[in-house]
Amino acid sequence: MLFFIFLFVYLHFILITQTNNKVDIFDKLDITKTDLGRYQKMGHGYMTFPKLEGEIAPEMTFQGKKVITWSINNYLGLANHPEVIKADAVATAKWGMAYPMGARMMTGQTKYHEKLEQELATFVGRESGYLLNYGYQGMVSIIDSLVDRKDVIVYDSDSHACILDGARLHMGKRFVFKHNDMQSLDKQLKHATKYIEKTGGGIIVITEGVFGMEGDLGNLKAMTDLKSKYQFRIFIDDAHGFGTMGKTGAGTDEHFGVQDKIDIYFGTFAKSMAGIGAFVASKKGIIDYLQYTMRSQIFAKSLPMPMVMGAFKRLELLKTRPEFKNNLWKIVNALQSGLKKNGFNLGDTASPVTPVFFNGSVNMVVKLTKDLRENYNIFCSVVVYPVIPKGKIMLRLIPTAAHTIEHVDKTIDAFHNIQKNLKAGKYE
Repeated sequence: MLFFIFLFVYLHFILITQTNNKVDIFDKLDITKTDLGRYQKMGHGYMTFPKLEGEIAPEMTFQGKKVITWSINNYLGLANHPEVIKADAVATAKWGMAYPMGARMMTGQTKYHEKLEQELATFVGRESGYLLNYGYQGMVSIIDSLVDRKDVIVYDSDSHACILDGARLHMGKRFVFKHNDMQSLDKQLKHATKYIEKTGGGIIVITEGVFGMEGDLGNLKAMTDLKSKYQFRIFIDDAHGFGTMGKTGAGTDEHFGVQDKIDIYFGTFAKSMAGIGAFVASKKGIIDYLQYTMRSQIFAKSLPMPMVMGAFKRLELLKTRPEFKNNLWKIVNALQSGLKKNGFNLGDTASPVTPVFFNGSVNMVVKLTKDLRENYNIFCSVVVYPVIPKGKIMLRLIPTAAHTIEHVDKTIDAFHNIQKNLKAGKYE
């Protein structure tokens, strides 16, 4: 009897203790109590959330100073092209920002949306397409729609956050293969095949055309060759490849000559098209299915008309003015070859994305970045751990068709100087 009384008192004590130890969720969200808070206080407005002001251009204003800007994904220089600005303005004056009001399935459908998505699909060599209001949530929702718990997702370890978030929604199995490692992909496909033999599901392989952080290309040719060994479908996120890669700018799969072997293609307007929105293209039956199952589109507002009409003009210029892409690659080649000649490590980039790798600490990169911005008037993005390994620094430059060789030369000279400063220990 005493044992049961003791047990009752003990459990009552534990219950009271647990009740008294309850935490207000807002206490856990106090950024000042975390390491993130320390860096946030130090770098907010400068390293993070910086304000680039003025017209979108290779030179913009940062904290009152003109800087050469290498951080804008305006690949073809269309953001402030006169014809684009006019198309945006005319559409806004005619329809406003609200029309069409509602989601596509309900009241947000127009003939212009349908026409644009068909033009986009044709351009990237697909039967049908569907407009998305945002790229990130569109990608998450596509993945969610494509698979059920019986299916397997196999994805590249360096995939963009939107792919990772989409995969996390999956209630079934998912396997990750080492970045661009075809032996690793083969191994994971073997595991996936064994799994679906039990479940009766299918396999979707997801990768990127151009990996936006380091600029290397997805090994699409080798991936599609594996279709002769395993049964699976391939879905690529070509946000950075659409408009920049391939003979016509139709994407990385055009670059590799495998358009007919890539099952689902995703492109965004946020890079080469310098706008808002995205699209997915595939066989008509697949697009019809996605129209009725993508929660991010069924339960969210349709892409506003000014974005749609502006996209027509951007697509027209992309298709009919090859000089934009040609000039982009002129700047890309000059910048990348100049940096390499000066001994800089650019990794495996084969796209306009230009990463420059250094060894160093977070404190060091703060000083280096400040030197670049304050003394050389060069603004580029800084990437550190956990995006890249500890002890590594990456400065990420995004060339555009609007940059000039003069901008390239000034930037290479600046990087040459900071490299000397690094070796001299001036940023320690």
